Amino acid sequence: MLAVARWRIVLVALVTVLGVLFAVPSFLTPAQREALPPFFPKAGVNLGLDLQGGSYLLLEIDSPALIQSRLEKIVNDMETALVDAPGDPIDFEIIGADGETAAIRLLEPSDQTRALAALETIVTEVAAGGFGAVVADIAFTPSPDGVIEGRITERALELLRRQAVGEAIEVIRRRIDPTGTSEVSITRQGEDRINVQAPGMNDPELLKQRIGQTAALTFHEVDARVSPQDIAEGRPLPMGTVVLPSQDGGLEAVRARPRMEGGNLTSARSGQDQQNGGWVVNFRLDSEGAQIFRRYTTENVGQRFAIVLDGLVLSAPVIREPIVGGSGQISGSFTAEQVAELSLLLRAGALPAPLEVIEQRSVGPGLGADAIEDGVKAGVFAAAGVLLFMGLAYGLFGLFGCIALIVNMVLLVAGMSLVGATLTLPGIAGLILTMAMAVDANVLIYERMREEALNGRGPAIAIDAGFSRAMVTIVDANLTTILAAMILFQFGAGPVRGFAWTLSLGVVTSVFTAVLVTQILVALWFRVARPKTLPI
Repeated sequence: MLAVARWRIVLVALVTVLGVLFAVPSFLTPAQREALPPFFPKAGVNLGLDLQGGSYLLLEIDSPALIQSRLEKIVNDMETALVDAPGDPIDFEIIGADGETAAIRLLEPSDQTRALAALETIVTEVAAGGFGAVVADIAFTPSPDGVIEGRITERALELLRRQAVGEAIEVIRRRIDPTGTSEVSITRQGEDRINVQAPGMNDPELLKQRIGQTAALTFHEVDARVSPQDIAEGRPLPMGTVVLPSQDGGLEAVRARPRMEGGNLTSARSGQDQQNGGWVVNFRLDSEGAQIFRRYTTENVGQRFAIVLDGLVLSAPVIREPIVGGSGQISGSFTAEQVAELSLLLRAGALPAPLEVIEQRSVGPGLGADAIEDGVKAGVFAAAGVLLFMGLAYGLFGLFGCIALIVNMVLLVAGMSLVGATLTLPGIAGLILTMAMAVDANVLIYERMREEALNGRGPAIAIDAGFSRAMVTIVDANLTTILAAMILFQFGAGPVRGFAWTLSLGVVTSVFTAVLVTQILVALWFRVARPKTLPI
């Protein structure tokens, strides 16, 4: 033990220096961070909503709208399946989706068997629990009058909601944190709710405006059979045609079924039209979207098509020539700010369903300042108490433990800075608890040394036994703490996760410093002092 390997000394020195480099920015202002030398890291610990102030939103997925959207997709799939069915054409008419079922009516009831066989091709199996059990996502029910209804099964509905929440979280993250560098916290709460905490954003209305827009971009065929006069007089529309408002205040009759959806977009950037200088959004499609776009524009030269965002027709240009490059342009009466916002929304993707704001709060920075001040006071008192106890209980060796504790706190702050962790008020509690727990390993080691010394062992043997024989107990005690923290992190949310993360990181750094740092300090002291008895 007393002959400490050189690689251990180098490791401790290197880790300590890196810890100082990564920890320093957390105690500086943004301006001071920018003034640091190039080799210094610039990232620091982020302050959470309860410390920095900001906006809090609790959102809920609009389940009826989500189900209606899924049923409308099923109607489209049913239409495609029946049109593509082998053999003689199956005559049918679309009834539509009513919030519970997606339905079509066969004009010839004798086609029912063939129709059901064709519809089975759009059914997929979803997991129904453990042991590989699966169930169908759609159940079709025929009736004697030729109507076939499709219902979403209960298991499929459960998975649909869960998937929608996961997709919504990612879309929200891309919208309010496009660079991935801010300390925004977006977590699932319950089955269909989302918790959004945005430190530094003190206006929840701006946050709601960016999050709340569904941003579902679709491309539709303009129905040339319907004239503006037909729309104005309210004449019946052809089956499968709907009237949508346009950005210029008018109305457009478009085919309800989109030719392409915004999911095929790979990029969207603001720009200016080369001809009139107006602001536009330049977009690019993936290979599948480019192929669809090329085929449609080739077959419909001279016709109009509509670009629709959340039920609003942004523009309905005439196709002058086939568009084969997989890129296009959205024009309209846009300002520079509107184009930038629209580009961001399109890049982030569409929400799977509208979100309803259940709760919103704006937390002022004054509350955070009080929390930080109280947290600092508690931390100072806790550190002073731990240092005083170690000094009184173990003398010189207690001083070594205090030095290891300081290194531990430096490494803890450095670790949080390195991963961009967010420090919340429960996180401060975790830091304080870590300080108290960090000396546990030292206490175990020193008490083992005392026992060996009381049994007549010499200083060298007692020191060696203290570090080697206490190791099993140290690992066991800290392993159980990490397991408890992992459970908190897995099943907790928000502040609970912050506490669990801080506690786990503190356990790792405390074991490192208590074993290696203290061991090196004691070994160096022993080589110099050559004591006859232990000062403990």
